[in-house]
Amino acid sequence: MSERDNPMAQKLLQSFRQFYKSNWHRRSHLGYKSSDIRVLFCIKNREKSDPLGMMVSEISQLLCVSPPTITQLIKGLEMNGLIKRSMDLLDKRAVRIKLTEDGELVAKKASGAILDSFNGLVEFLGEEQSNQLAELFSKVFVYFNEHAANQANWKGDNEG
Repeated sequence: MSERDNPMAQKLLQSFRQFYKSNWHRRSHLGYKSSDIRVLFCIKNREKSDPLGMMVSEISQLLCVSPPTITQLIKGLEMNGLIKRSMDLLDKRAVRIKLTEDGELVAKKASGAILDSFNGLVEFLGEEQSNQLAELFSKVFVYFNEHAANQANWKGDNEG
């Protein structure tokens, strides 16, 4: 049996595909897309250390998304009254982005909904299996960060 025919590897691959297809991480919260919520969380987390707000480039870097994509998300969030833009006091060309009161509320509610979802998962799995799953995900993260990047060509074009 070749490595490609390993039934356990196939089972893991199928499980990862099912998990990916469930789109659990892309579900909307309170009528907002997950991408909007991620931007709100990013700004909220940074406001603790920088009360002046964030720049688009900072949000872009932290979320690993291009600045034009972040700019579009910011426009939508601003139209919905969740964020406000202000000119940087030191650099008049730069714009700072902060949450409004409504933005704070949406971020808080979305965070609560996400935590409720994971609390439900813990109830479903139980403490022991939840702990095992967390440990396994940590190991999977380490594996793919340290090992897989150096191995397989994910495009599948290295058949042979």
